Amino acid sequence: MPTIGVAVAIPDPWGEQLQAYRESLGDPSASLIPTHITLVPPTVLAEDGLAAVESHLAGVAGERPAFRVHLRGTGTFRPVSPVVFVTLAEGAEHCAQLADAVRRGPLDVDLDFPYHPHVTVAHDVQDDSLDRAQHELEGFECAFDVEEFHLYVHDEVAGWRPYRDYALEGAPEGER
Repeated sequence: MPTIGVAVAIPDPWGEQLQAYRESLGDPSASLIPTHITLVPPTVLAEDGLAAVESHLAGVAGERPAFRVHLRGTGTFRPVSPVVFVTLAEGAEHCAQLADAVRRGPLDVDLDFPYHPHVTVAHDVQDDSLDRAQHELEGFECAFDVEEFHLYVHDEVAGWRPYRDYALEGAPEGER
């Protein structure tokens, strides 16, 4: 049974930069996870469930418009979870709307925590490394247009790999 996830990829050079930083902290899963904003967390599908998911995601992409994301500064989920992340100064509402649309139908999954769009930069590392990431990346900033999202499939050896891209083709809010 495949394990999938749905996410917005952080484009290069920033995606590579943040992944390399995460690896430098000794994050054990950093090299297996492309830098991203999660829309659907890891989800196990029935063997025949992938086609329904692909159809659903294509429908969502056709209805949702592209949007801008501006990453700036850091935050943490400590003490609840040992995570430091880069925050969305712009685009969080659009990510939340997209995530809500994606998490319907065959991807109607329960979340362990309320949805909070972010870019993880440190997870499951020592507290001093979490502190370091939160401090060193507090000045990090970049902005980009989100014109697509991605379906990822987990491979036990290679980690998370892009499986299919979905272009956001909906009309912007003022044109609907």
